[in-house]
Amino acid sequence: MQNTLIDIKTLGDLKKSGYQVESVKSEIRRNLIEKLKTNHDVFPGIIGYDETVIPEIYNALLSKHDFILLGLRGQAKTRILRGLANLLDPYIPVVKDSELNDNPLQPISRKSKDLIEKHGDDTLIEWIPRAQRYSEKLATPDVSIADLFGDIDPIKAATKKLDYAHESVIHYGIIPRTNRGIFVINELPDLQPRIQVGLLNIMEEKDLQIRGYPVRIPLDILIAFSANPEDYTNRGNIITPLKDRIDSQIITHYPLTADIGIEITRQEAWQERDYFKGYDIPHYFREIIENVSIEARESELIDQKSGVSARLSISCMENLIGNAERRALLNGTNSYQLRISDLKALIPAITGKIELVYEGEQEGVINVAKILVGKAVKKVYDKYFPSPKAKSGKNQEAANAYYEDIINWFNNNNLITVDGYGHDKAYIDSLKPAKAIEIMVKKYFPADQVKDEMKLAVAKEFVLEALHQHSFLSKFETEGRITYKDLVESIFNSLPDDDRDQDYFA
Repeated sequence: MQNTLIDIKTLGDLKKSGYQVESVKSEIRRNLIEKLKTNHDVFPGIIGYDETVIPEIYNALLSKHDFILLGLRGQAKTRILRGLANLLDPYIPVVKDSELNDNPLQPISRKSKDLIEKHGDDTLIEWIPRAQRYSEKLATPDVSIADLFGDIDPIKAATKKLDYAHESVIHYGIIPRTNRGIFVINELPDLQPRIQVGLLNIMEEKDLQIRGYPVRIPLDILIAFSANPEDYTNRGNIITPLKDRIDSQIITHYPLTADIGIEITRQEAWQERDYFKGYDIPHYFREIIENVSIEARESELIDQKSGVSARLSISCMENLIGNAERRALLNGTNSYQLRISDLKALIPAITGKIELVYEGEQEGVINVAKILVGKAVKKVYDKYFPSPKAKSGKNQEAANAYYEDIINWFNNNNLITVDGYGHDKAYIDSLKPAKAIEIMVKKYFPADQVKDEMKLAVAKEFVLEALHQHSFLSKFETEGRITYKDLVESIFNSLPDDDRDQDYFA
């Protein structure tokens, strides 16, 4: 029907068509009901909220509520709010050139009223798409009443020789210009309290008053907000009367499981690099990256009130691929396999996305990032392999024998140096001496992750790094090369000469 209606160009033809204009909240409710009946995905690309946040948003919209999404940074609040536009009709009729998207059958602005009074049924109308009915504003301390609501334009008053109290001299702000649509304010607590007071009438009485003049303009609008929890920010608060007028408060959250976080990163990270063909990202690398975020959200070194955005995992994945991409370019090849040594590329993606408490600042942001990566490696390793520190458990006796063989090999003055930037062949060759590790990898690791020489080499490096993180091996990095060797000997060699005669290891 909409495709037929948009050909209508005058008010008279619109009346003859029988077109009925409804409020924007009724329109959204109607469209949501139709989508729910057909199991249509209202918010495509939103992962992990199917049983929590999304149903609460549906409830609010079905109840014709204005609402707020409350949650820490990086929880898809803005994306959800922008998705609300999908619930609007494809097109609606407005008086042509009207400033307030005036309903031709019930205009509210003086300009549209005058046009209809002058031209009657010949008044021109136009059809605006749903995209033009969505507006948003990032709340900042410098936002003014005039930005949001409007102000008196003295130039208009002088030019038209009109009194300041006349509607025609108003310069409308962004909210009235979104009449018959959806208006969103992001980061509401950043809005100064006196500006928040200005929203009270919009929220409750649904009308607009400019300065002190007796002009009240009724608006048809759905208003939604996003904010960090008040207690978690020093930037400002949502004033109590405004909170009272927001019908529904919906709490967002970070991924509830690592698998959900992995799917979000898989969807959002830029992975399809044009230069490379046929590469894949082993699943345990995805698990390591997601566990970096999980560890950060649990770390006592990081300010949990600030939150750890999902963008941390996304940036880590992109940097990981970028490091392998750079290595391939330097080595003149167009194929590559991620290596554990590539995990050092995660550091720049982490340091800018965490806020440290005092203890973390004393440790240093780079060291904190390295700690997070190390903990993630240990956690994922222990999922696939028996823990090297466990004394008992299922098959632990056999696993301990493998670990003993590995540690004894290093105790016999053996070491392994991995070239993080070297050619694949050199990388594979550098890990071949670790026969005991190869036996263990083939026993415990998924077969698809050891199906060729390169994958097997990466898996062996994974074991080496995990043993270092579990404090069984020492690790030294120089010029892109990583050396793993016996821990006890490394400690002994690092002691001052005068102290080596003492029996430290008795």
